[in-house]
Amino acid sequence: MASAIDLDDVAHTEREARARYVRRALVCTSTACLAAGAAVVRERLTAVIGEHDEVGIVPTGCPGLCSRGPLVQVEARGEEPTVYTHVDEAGATAIGRDHLGDGTPASDVATVPADLPFFSRQQRVVLATAGRIDPDRLEDYVAEGGYAALATALTTMTPAEVVDAITRSGLRGRGGAGYPAGRKWGMLAEATGDTKYVVANGDEGDPGAYMDRTIMDSDPHRVIEGLTIAAYATGATKGYLYVRAEYPLAIERLERAIRAAKRARLLGRSVLDSGVSFDLEVRVGAGAFVCGEETALMASIEGRRGLPTLRPPYPTERGLWGQPTMIHNVETLANVPAIIARGPEWFAGLGTETSHGTKVFALAGSLNDTGLIEVPMGITLREIVFDMAGGIPEGRRFKAAQTGGPSGGCIPARFLDTPVDYEHLQDLGSMMGSGGLVVMDDTVSMPEVARFYVAFCRDESCGKCAPCRVGTEKMHAFLDRICEGVGRPRDLAHLESLCRTVRATSLCGLGQSAPNPVFSTLEHFRDEYLDLLVEEDVEPTREEVPGEPA
Repeated sequence: MASAIDLDDVAHTEREARARYVRRALVCTSTACLAAGAAVVRERLTAVIGEHDEVGIVPTGCPGLCSRGPLVQVEARGEEPTVYTHVDEAGATAIGRDHLGDGTPASDVATVPADLPFFSRQQRVVLATAGRIDPDRLEDYVAEGGYAALATALTTMTPAEVVDAITRSGLRGRGGAGYPAGRKWGMLAEATGDTKYVVANGDEGDPGAYMDRTIMDSDPHRVIEGLTIAAYATGATKGYLYVRAEYPLAIERLERAIRAAKRARLLGRSVLDSGVSFDLEVRVGAGAFVCGEETALMASIEGRRGLPTLRPPYPTERGLWGQPTMIHNVETLANVPAIIARGPEWFAGLGTETSHGTKVFALAGSLNDTGLIEVPMGITLREIVFDMAGGIPEGRRFKAAQTGGPSGGCIPARFLDTPVDYEHLQDLGSMMGSGGLVVMDDTVSMPEVARFYVAFCRDESCGKCAPCRVGTEKMHAFLDRICEGVGRPRDLAHLESLCRTVRATSLCGLGQSAPNPVFSTLEHFRDEYLDLLVEEDVEPTREEVPGEPA
């Protein structure tokens, strides 16, 4: 049996190989940039530079500024990096001929400064190497310190010490509710069973959210390393990466990364010759939003229909195939290598007293710059919207920000200076969720926003419980009447009563949180609902009101 790779040797060799380049072009090949034509840009750059040994073309993951892709960053010895935006085939020709050829920046291709606030205001932990390395090369990740945290855990820490480090770091689940990760690790470590499982939940389904997708297709080894450390700490021997089928690039890169890790003895039997074994595979989900819920996700992995079940028992007690199982979302696990490498105290020092670390957000909607950012917990909405994302286009006014996706709420302009962390968002009737942040300007109708999110929840309901299956349909029908201008004051009263019932009686988080956009828009924008209502003196017929609730 071949021995495990020597991480120090691999890192040293890779850094020496990089040092021979006078100039390098880092070409974003994440999903967003590929959709904008990055494959053609990369091919053209490669063709223009030909066999130039001192120039490198590196396909990378996502630098974050998705609204200006395809992105190409040129690095040259002794110079500040140049970030080219909206690069097309002609732009790639100019960059290859001029900047990569003789070192003269391509004057006819748009650029942004490397110290643009969108970049400079970030504090990257999870995304530290996204946009900096080739996600398909294990050597690139190792050269940036990859798998060193795993080696540290295996050789210098007991499983209990790893669990303690995660607990002291204050890491909380980044998938929604913010449950303390260390507590969950401790429960799995103490559980007994024939086999223990750890699962990375990559079934990201919130509208406008693509944090986990970007992490997986930009830095797959970071997720694998975090999952392997979690397995060692809790005694798990088998793991799954559960990814929705709509993420083909992430699936391909994760599978290639798993094969590379197995060849290097970073997965499989006796990881890094430690005697600890851990096997990992990708499971592809069909894209049902409800499969982001733990019990539905496990049913899907087992090959059954993804339906939620009552808890307790919780997965750490009885999970996959009746065995103890721990599930974390992708971003949570991607924090783990940095915590082990830099220490729990360092991580706990980021963010706020109760919300530690950083958070990755997908910025979407009415913003001049949209894309992916990673910022410390506690940053304000104003800083994100106006300092980092460049404000609202066309001089429009900020109206609201939707956080937490269909499970969250809308935050009005008067709360722009609210710190973005678990507690403050919850106090405003919203939630962190997985990290989608959709900004709306003053042209947006808030009842229409509520109708959109309720329609999403209605369509994604698994149908198992009546409060969700029937309740979301009825909620949408009431919102239809109101938005179409034929709703009565009593409809608004019935809608609020129905929302309270759906929240209190639904089986899982999908139904329990489906009313949140209605509640938050009613709280902060009730006048918009009232303006759409008509008086009670005329009773419309069913024929006049399509879809009228029974």
